[in-house]
Amino acid sequence: MKKRTIAGTIAAIILIGGGSAAYVASPTIHAGQAGEAPELGRLGEHSIGTSVRTFALEDRTKITAWGAISGNLTDANRQLSVRFWYPATAGDGKAANYSHVMRSPGKEPVTISAQGVAVPDAKGITDQKFPLVLMSHGFGGWSTQFSNLAEQIASHGYIVASIDHADMPIDGVTSFLLSFGNVLVDRTLDQRQILTQILADASSGSQAYAAQIDADNVGLIGYSMGGYGAIASAGAPYDYANDPMSNIPETAKAVMEESSQKALPIKSLVTFAPWGGQPDSRAWTAESLGKIEKPILVVTGNQDDVVNYEEGVKWLFENMTGSDRYMLVYREARHNIVGNEFDLDTDTNFTTAEFLKEPVWRSDRLNAINQHFVTAFLDMTLKDDASKADYLNVPNTNSNDSKWPIGFGEQLNGKMADSEQADHWKGFQRRWAVGLEMYRQEKKQ
Repeated sequence: MKKRTIAGTIAAIILIGGGSAAYVASPTIHAGQAGEAPELGRLGEHSIGTSVRTFALEDRTKITAWGAISGNLTDANRQLSVRFWYPATAGDGKAANYSHVMRSPGKEPVTISAQGVAVPDAKGITDQKFPLVLMSHGFGGWSTQFSNLAEQIASHGYIVASIDHADMPIDGVTSFLLSFGNVLVDRTLDQRQILTQILADASSGSQAYAAQIDADNVGLIGYSMGGYGAIASAGAPYDYANDPMSNIPETAKAVMEESSQKALPIKSLVTFAPWGGQPDSRAWTAESLGKIEKPILVVTGNQDDVVNYEEGVKWLFENMTGSDRYMLVYREARHNIVGNEFDLDTDTNFTTAEFLKEPVWRSDRLNAINQHFVTAFLDMTLKDDASKADYLNVPNTNSNDSKWPIGFGEQLNGKMADSEQADHWKGFQRRWAVGLEMYRQEKKQ
């Protein structure tokens, strides 16, 4: 049963295939603010720049086939690229196009791309500092997989740093097991080492790329296995009693245990569909989860069959008792609740769509709602903007219960709920706050 569950975690990655055609994604929200996004899901006041920087991670190892048997790890020179987005001075440069090649066993490579709004290497705003948000993708993902979310956050006055974890390629069962094993070890270590270097550069003033960073206000966003790493980085030590955690080589466990003795200096945590709460692959105890003391926003689908919504994500949320926390739930959504909207040809093979899409929800709609709530949460926790709590402290758990009567023949015209519509989810258009749930729990005193 455990093997089927673990395999299900990455089934979409293994199965992705298709021809060599390129698939292009449009930005979720275009210039001019058109669209159905709720209030805070739209681009902010800042123009955006983007750049890439490489980080060398010292004293790292990797699990090889022999190491998995012997328990001895191989020393590894680990270098990872990080994509930055940042507030920039307005310019006439050409906006970035983010291209990625997906490679799967026995399949032709598939090139996908997303058209951005950020300008590569645009000049940053130098007379102001902005909070930093570190982003960490899921197993088999890549740094620009959520470029729409990153650009939107940056446009509201943040520096966003998205790690490309460079997960080991998969070409069969053995390589899958090795790749997944290394992800179990690497996610929190990558997050810890990269954030430590970025903050050191920001404090020393020796690196121009970090001059805009407010090192006292840092957030962390993780999706799936990125969320698994982020929960540990936020202060919850792993438990190694269950598979697959119990199968991690002892040397690697020792490194992970040592690193987890201290939480990263973050002020807030956002996790999308976090892995590691499901009973047959549980990575924490309830006690260890309670050690996280920073506010948390969990975003999940109530039909997630990869990380198990009922017994996995809800269990994580309920046991993070040291934190003030929110959980946004998309009803009828599975695991792919975050990620760029990709326009696929009608003849695209189903497995490609299955990795990128949700069965019920449109990706662009998910993006817009994610952007709305993530912006509110980050503004509240990193900028001390108490007014943004009104967007999270919704008047009813079930969005379908929102009340905003419509008069006979009344034209709606996209007006968004404000303080005058106290029984409606703030920032959502009339009739458009549907299919969602929001839960709130305060930290245990």
